[in-house]
Amino acid sequence: MLLVKDGATGDDPLVHLADDAEIPGDGAILVSSARFLEDAEALSQRKGRTGVIWPNNRDVDDLVPYLDRLAVIALVFPTFRDGRAYSQARLLRERYNFRGELRATGQVLRDQFLFMLRAGFNAFEVKKPADAEAFANTVKRYSVFYQPTGDGRMSALHRRMMLRHSESASQ
Repeated sequence: MLLVKDGATGDDPLVHLADDAEIPGDGAILVSSARFLEDAEALSQRKGRTGVIWPNNRDVDDLVPYLDRLAVIALVFPTFRDGRAYSQARLLRERYNFRGELRATGQVLRDQFLFMLRAGFNAFEVKKPADAEAFANTVKRYSVFYQPTGDGRMSALHRRMMLRHSESASQ
């Protein structure tokens, strides 16, 4: 599976572990939510990077105690019409201040990529190289937005207010 992260395309550095696979002591892994919650303390304290695949029908509050120890949270879009992972992403970024990799997985479509970025996702699993290239280009396409969101970019209104403030301060 191809991964687009922070505008660059590459292979996924995380090993997706089956629920019955042995957990390695080091190395980067991605486990299911069931596997993670089964032994969250041990998994979140291992030496290698640990990530969890979090379905959109689970409450992200269950992850809060472990956020500072998780390197990756992969939120699932089971269909392109199901947007609950957008809400999960915003909660993780804005309410819980998660600064690790927030990955969109499942039905990740080109025309929703910008909205996913704005919700706080910074990594995307894609199926086709053409999609990976389109996603990487979208990162560079837009620089100003009207709505404030979880990606930390300043809105057009705040830019204007800062500009006016700096102009009045210099007079």
